[in-house]
Amino acid sequence: MTIRDPVLVPVPISELRPTQMTVGRREVELKRRTWRERAERDGAEFLGRHMIPVLLGPKGRHYVIDHHHLACALQAEGVKQVAVNVIADLRPLSKPEFWVYCDNRGWCHPFDAEGTRRSYDDIPGSIAELADDPYRSLAGELRRAGGFAKEITPFEEFTWADFLRRRIKAKLVTGDMAAALAAAEKLAHDAAASHLPGWCGPT
Repeated sequence: MTIRDPVLVPVPISELRPTQMTVGRREVELKRRTWRERAERDGAEFLGRHMIPVLLGPKGRHYVIDHHHLACALQAEGVKQVAVNVIADLRPLSKPEFWVYCDNRGWCHPFDAEGTRRSYDDIPGSIAELADDPYRSLAGELRRAGGFAKEITPFEEFTWADFLRRRIKAKLVTGDMAAALAAAEKLAHDAAASHLPGWCGPT
């Protein structure tokens, strides 16, 4: 499918529709701090370099396929609009066709905070409604610590989050992120994780 030129007309963040069900709230807070540090210095330039990739879906709505955390952070910081990059125009599709097509392309992630696959209808209708998945935050911390490499695999961090979810207790993740990260770093180098995107194991 042809990649379209960026749409330079700003789109209200309140009108953006997610293609996933959760975010890592610690990740959102990190991006909020980054924005506060840069807003006055080079905020416009920052936003110009971080356009939100979207699909034009049924009824002409903008569906976000990446940078959900950034959109959440900007909205929480009072930013009203962002520029978007339209990846594909899928307006001719019905809503059921749209979601199946997105799923087949790796453009949506209909899994809840427990890692359970849900109906497409359960995907929130706005960025503000995204739920917190602490394991997504843990996966973000793990990547920044060098536990795995950044790749272009869709929803890479969620794949790692689900791996960690099955091996580290939720109480540890929500109560002691440093200890959870130490456990995650050990798991990340185990052969059991070798199938995951960006694995940086010893072999």
